Amino acid sequence: MIRFLFRFAGIVLLALAFIFVVYDGMKSIASHMFYATRVEQFWTEVHSRSLQMLREAVERSAGVGIWRWVVEPILDQPIALVFGILSVILILLGRKKRPLIGYARE
Repeated sequence: MIRFLFRFAGIVLLALAFIFVVYDGMKSIASHMFYATRVEQFWTEVHSRSLQMLREAVERSAGVGIWRWVVEPILDQPIALVFGILSVILILLGRKKRPLIGYARE
């Protein structure tokens, strides 16, 4: 059951990554310059208070350095790239095990 959930979440994230690639591509074509939606920009547009709460929680529990050196670089990446990488990880975690062949079954 958990493998199914990992695969399902991975496929949903892969679809979202494709949607953002198309969205950024259309915006880039319309403005005649490269455009990529950043994770922080999208998160702020959707629900900025939760981003602020995450920042406060990370700085309180792990320190300001973790926020600055780990979380901020992720938030500055294009959202299609982040969703794509997360989808590949989740799909790989949820894949079915290969059947054993030959003497390994015994």
